[in-house]
Amino acid sequence: MAEQPRIITERRGHVFLIGFNRPEKRNAADFALLQQLALAYGELERDPELRVGLVHAVGEHFTAGLDLADVGPRLGPDGIDIVPEGGINPWQVDGRSLSKPVVMAVQGTCLTLGIELMLASDITVAAESTRFGQIEVARGILPFGGATIRFPRAAGWANAMRWILTGDMFDAAEAHRIGIVQEVVPDGTQFDRALELAERIAAQAPLAVQATLANARTAVRDGDAAAEAELQPALARLAATEDARIGIAAFLSRTPAEFIGR
Repeated sequence: MAEQPRIITERRGHVFLIGFNRPEKRNAADFALLQQLALAYGELERDPELRVGLVHAVGEHFTAGLDLADVGPRLGPDGIDIVPEGGINPWQVDGRSLSKPVVMAVQGTCLTLGIELMLASDITVAAESTRFGQIEVARGILPFGGATIRFPRAAGWANAMRWILTGDMFDAAEAHRIGIVQEVVPDGTQFDRALELAERIAAQAPLAVQATLANARTAVRDGDAAAEAELQPALARLAATEDARIGIAAFLSRTPAEFIGR
Protein backbone atom coordinates (compact mmCIF):
# COMPACT_ATOMS: atom_id res chain seq x y z
CA MET A 1 0.00 0.00 0.00
CA ALA A 2 1.37 3.39 -1.03
CA GLU A 3 2.33 5.75 1.76
CA GLN A 4 0.09 8.78 2.18
CA PRO A 5 1.67 12.09 1.20
CA ARG A 6 2.96 14.13 4.14
CA ILE A 7 1.74 17.34 2.46
CA ILE A 8 -1.53 17.58 0.55
CA THR A 9 -2.23 20.42 -1.86
CA GLU A 10 -5.34 21.77 -3.53
CA ARG A 11 -6.00 24.66 -5.88
CA ARG A 12 -9.02 26.70 -4.91
CA GLY A 13 -9.28 29.48 -7.44
CA HIS A 14 -6.12 31.56 -7.04
CA VAL A 15 -5.47 30.19 -3.54
CA PHE A 16 -3.11 27.24 -3.05
CA LEU A 17 -4.02 25.10 -0.05
CA ILE A 18 -1.01 23.40 1.57
CA GLY A 19 -1.92 20.92 4.30
CA PHE A 20 0.20 19.07 6.85
CA ASN A 21 -1.00 15.47 6.56
CA ARG A 22 0.54 13.37 9.29
CA PRO A 23 -2.22 13.51 11.90
CA GLU A 24 -1.30 10.17 13.47
CA LYS A 25 1.96 11.81 14.61
CA ARG A 26 0.37 15.17 15.49
CA ASN A 27 1.83 16.39 12.19
CA ALA A 28 5.38 16.15 13.49
CA ALA A 29 7.71 17.08 10.65
CA ASP A 30 9.94 14.28 9.45
CA PHE A 31 12.36 14.71 6.55
CA ALA A 32 9.74 13.69 3.97
CA LEU A 33 7.27 16.29 5.25
CA LEU A 34 9.92 19.02 5.19
CA GLN A 35 10.88 18.21 1.61
CA GLN A 36 7.28 17.98 0.40
CA LEU A 37 6.47 21.30 2.08
CA ALA A 38 9.42 22.93 0.31
CA LEU A 39 8.21 21.55 -3.03
CA ALA A 40 4.70 22.91 -2.40
CA TYR A 41 6.17 26.36 -1.78
CA GLY A 42 8.11 26.03 -5.03
CA GLU A 43 4.89 25.22 -6.90
CA LEU A 44 3.17 28.22 -5.34
CA GLU A 45 6.02 30.46 -6.46
CA ARG A 46 6.21 29.22 -10.06
CA ASP A 47 2.54 29.15 -11.04
CA PRO A 48 1.28 32.61 -12.06
CA GLU A 49 -2.31 31.48 -11.48
CA LEU A 50 -1.57 30.93 -7.79
CA ARG A 51 -1.60 34.21 -5.90
CA VAL A 52 -1.76 33.25 -2.21
CA GLY A 53 -0.80 30.23 -0.14
CA LEU A 54 -2.91 28.92 2.74
CA VAL A 55 -1.08 26.58 5.11
CA HIS A 56 -3.23 24.41 7.37
CA ALA A 57 -3.16 20.98 8.97
CA VAL A 58 -5.25 17.81 8.91
CA GLY A 59 -6.40 16.57 12.31
CA GLU A 60 -6.52 18.03 15.79
CA HIS A 61 -3.04 19.55 15.85
CA PHE A 62 -1.10 21.87 13.60
CA THR A 63 2.28 20.35 14.40
CA ALA A 64 4.18 18.81 17.30
CA GLY A 65 7.35 20.22 15.79
CA LEU A 66 10.36 18.39 14.43
CA ASP A 67 10.43 14.60 14.39
CA LEU A 68 13.89 14.41 15.93
CA ALA A 69 14.06 10.62 15.67
CA ASP A 70 13.90 10.92 11.89
CA VAL A 71 15.58 14.28 11.30
CA GLY A 72 18.24 14.15 14.02
CA PRO A 73 20.45 11.54 12.33
CA ARG A 74 20.43 13.67 9.15
CA LEU A 75 22.03 16.67 10.86
CA GLY A 76 25.58 17.17 9.64
CA PRO A 77 28.39 19.66 10.28
CA ASP A 78 26.55 22.23 8.18
CA GLY A 79 23.08 21.50 9.57
CA ILE A 80 20.45 19.99 7.29
CA ASP A 81 19.31 20.70 3.76
CA ILE A 82 15.55 20.21 3.41
CA VAL A 83 15.04 21.82 -0.01
CA PRO A 84 15.03 19.51 -3.05
CA GLU A 85 15.38 20.85 -6.57
CA GLY A 86 12.35 22.96 -7.43
CA GLY A 87 11.57 23.77 -3.81
CA ILE A 88 11.76 26.88 -1.64
CA ASN A 89 12.65 26.87 2.04
CA PRO A 90 9.27 27.56 3.70
CA TRP A 91 11.06 29.26 6.62
CA GLN A 92 12.96 31.44 4.11
CA VAL A 93 16.21 31.49 6.06
CA ASP A 94 18.27 30.44 3.05
CA GLY A 95 18.01 30.26 -0.70
CA ARG A 96 15.28 31.92 -2.74
CA SER A 97 12.47 33.78 -0.95
CA LEU A 98 8.80 33.33 -1.73
CA SER A 99 7.36 36.36 -3.52
CA LYS A 100 3.70 35.61 -2.71
CA PRO A 101 1.82 36.02 0.57
CA VAL A 102 0.98 33.11 2.86
CA VAL A 103 -1.93 32.90 5.30
CA MET A 104 -1.93 30.24 8.03
CA ALA A 105 -4.63 28.47 10.03
CA VAL A 106 -3.44 26.76 13.22
CA GLN A 107 -5.09 24.66 15.89
CA GLY A 108 -4.36 22.25 18.72
CA THR A 109 -0.64 22.02 19.39
CA CYS A 110 1.69 24.34 17.47
CA LEU A 111 5.30 23.86 18.47
CA THR A 112 8.73 25.06 17.32
CA LEU A 113 8.82 24.98 13.51
CA GLY A 114 5.07 25.71 13.46
CA ILE A 115 5.62 29.04 15.22
CA GLU A 116 8.59 29.75 12.97
CA LEU A 117 6.45 29.07 9.90
CA MET A 118 3.90 31.57 11.25
CA LEU A 119 6.66 34.13 11.72
CA ALA A 120 7.87 33.55 8.16
CA SER A 121 4.32 33.93 6.81
CA ASP A 122 2.12 37.01 6.61
CA ILE A 123 -1.17 36.43 8.48
CA THR A 124 -2.06 33.75 11.03
CA VAL A 125 -5.51 32.76 12.29
CA ALA A 126 -5.56 30.57 15.41
CA ALA A 127 -8.29 28.48 17.00
CA GLU A 128 -8.88 29.78 20.52
CA SER A 129 -7.71 26.56 22.22
CA THR A 130 -4.37 26.46 20.35
CA ARG A 131 -1.29 25.93 22.52
CA PHE A 132 2.09 27.21 21.40
CA GLY A 133 5.63 26.38 22.44
CA GLN A 134 9.10 27.37 21.21
CA ILE A 135 10.70 24.47 23.08
CA GLU A 136 14.03 23.88 21.32
CA VAL A 137 16.07 24.83 24.41
CA ALA A 138 14.43 21.94 26.25
CA ARG A 139 15.77 19.58 23.57
CA GLY A 140 19.32 20.89 23.62
CA ILE A 141 19.12 22.78 20.33
CA LEU A 142 18.19 26.30 19.22
CA PRO A 143 15.37 27.46 16.94
CA PHE A 144 16.88 27.28 13.45
CA GLY A 145 13.88 28.29 11.34
CA GLY A 146 14.07 32.01 12.05
CA ALA A 147 12.54 32.45 15.53
CA THR A 148 15.72 34.04 16.90
CA ILE A 149 15.40 36.67 14.17
CA ARG A 150 11.66 37.17 13.70
CA PHE A 151 10.16 36.47 17.12
CA PRO A 152 11.84 39.50 18.79
CA ARG A 153 10.93 41.64 15.80
CA ALA A 154 7.27 40.63 15.92
CA ALA A 155 6.71 40.47 19.67
CA GLY A 156 9.40 42.71 21.14
CA TRP A 157 12.62 41.51 22.74
CA ALA A 158 11.37 40.66 26.23
CA ASN A 159 8.15 39.03 25.05
CA ALA A 160 10.15 36.82 22.70
CA MET A 161 12.81 35.93 25.26
CA ARG A 162 10.09 35.07 27.80
CA TRP A 163 9.00 32.18 25.61
CA ILE A 164 12.02 31.09 23.56
CA LEU A 165 14.44 30.99 26.50
CA THR A 166 12.12 29.12 28.87
CA GLY A 167 10.46 26.75 26.43
CA ASP A 168 7.17 27.34 28.30
CA MET A 169 3.84 26.81 26.60
CA PHE A 170 1.48 29.73 25.95
CA ASP A 171 -2.07 30.08 24.68
CA ALA A 172 -3.74 31.77 21.72
CA ALA A 173 -4.67 34.84 23.75
CA GLU A 174 -1.00 35.42 24.59
CA ALA A 175 0.05 34.75 20.98
CA HIS A 176 -2.44 37.41 19.90
CA ARG A 177 -1.34 39.85 22.61
CA ILE A 178 2.29 39.71 21.54
CA GLY A 179 1.44 39.93 17.85
CA ILE A 180 2.45 36.58 16.37
CA VAL A 181 -1.21 35.68 15.73
CA GLN A 182 -3.48 38.20 14.00
CA GLU A 183 -6.90 36.69 14.75
CA VAL A 184 -8.23 34.20 17.31
CA VAL A 185 -11.46 32.48 16.34
CA PRO A 186 -13.71 29.74 17.77
CA ASP A 187 -12.33 26.23 17.45
CA GLY A 188 -13.12 24.66 14.10
CA THR A 189 -13.51 27.96 12.24
CA GLN A 190 -9.84 28.83 11.77
CA PHE A 191 -9.56 27.33 8.28
CA ASP A 192 -12.67 29.07 6.95
CA ARG A 193 -11.55 32.43 8.32
CA ALA A 194 -8.04 31.99 6.93
CA LEU A 195 -9.53 31.10 3.55
CA GLU A 196 -11.66 34.25 3.63
CA LEU A 197 -8.54 36.33 4.17
CA ALA A 198 -6.57 34.45 1.49
CA GLU A 199 -9.37 34.92 -1.04
CA ARG A 200 -9.59 38.60 -0.15
CA ILE A 201 -5.87 38.99 -0.88
CA ALA A 202 -6.18 36.92 -4.06
CA ALA A 203 -8.86 39.28 -5.35
CA GLN A 204 -6.40 42.19 -5.36
CA ALA A 205 -3.96 42.93 -8.18
CA PRO A 206 -1.34 40.18 -7.77
CA LEU A 207 1.62 42.18 -9.07
CA ALA A 208 0.73 45.00 -6.71
CA VAL A 209 0.40 42.59 -3.79
CA GLN A 210 3.80 41.08 -4.56
CA ALA A 211 5.43 44.49 -4.97
CA THR A 212 3.95 45.68 -1.67
CA LEU A 213 5.18 42.55 0.09
CA ALA A 214 8.62 42.87 -1.46
CA ASN A 215 9.02 46.49 -0.41
CA ALA A 216 7.97 45.78 3.15
CA ARG A 217 10.48 42.93 3.33
CA THR A 218 13.21 45.15 1.93
CA ALA A 219 12.52 47.64 4.72
CA VAL A 220 12.81 44.91 7.35
CA ARG A 221 15.90 43.25 5.92
CA ASP A 222 17.83 46.14 4.40
CA GLY A 223 16.46 49.22 6.14
CA ASP A 224 14.15 52.11 5.36
CA ALA A 225 16.50 53.81 2.89
CA ALA A 226 16.71 50.71 0.69
CA ALA A 227 12.93 50.39 0.64
CA GLU A 228 12.45 54.09 -0.04
CA ALA A 229 14.79 53.90 -3.03
CA GLU A 230 12.60 51.20 -4.58
CA LEU A 231 9.23 52.91 -4.13
CA GLN A 232 9.14 55.14 -7.21
CA PRO A 233 10.63 52.55 -9.61
CA ALA A 234 8.12 49.97 -8.34
CA LEU A 235 5.27 52.44 -8.78
CA ALA A 236 6.35 53.18 -12.36
CA ARG A 237 6.49 49.47 -13.20
CA LEU A 238 3.03 48.83 -11.74
CA ALA A 239 1.49 51.87 -13.44
CA ALA A 240 2.44 50.39 -16.82
CA THR A 241 0.64 47.08 -16.19
CA GLU A 242 -2.72 45.96 -17.52
CA ASP A 243 -3.88 45.48 -13.94
CA ALA A 244 -3.31 49.17 -13.21
CA ARG A 245 -5.53 50.07 -16.15
CA ILE A 246 -8.13 47.57 -14.94
CA GLY A 247 -7.99 49.05 -11.45
CA ILE A 248 -8.47 52.61 -12.67
CA ALA A 249 -11.33 51.58 -14.97
CA ALA A 250 -13.02 49.76 -12.09
CA PHE A 251 -12.64 52.83 -9.89
CA LEU A 252 -14.17 55.11 -12.51
CA SER A 253 -17.04 52.73 -13.28
CA ARG A 254 -17.53 51.76 -9.63
CA THR A 255 -17.46 48.08 -10.53
CA PRO A 256 -15.37 45.27 -9.03
CA ALA A 257 -11.98 44.82 -10.69
CA GLU A 258 -11.09 41.45 -12.21
CA PHE A 259 -7.30 41.43 -12.21
CA ILE A 260 -5.30 39.25 -14.58
CA GLY A 261 -1.79 39.48 -13.18
CA ARG A 262 -0.21 41.32 -16.11
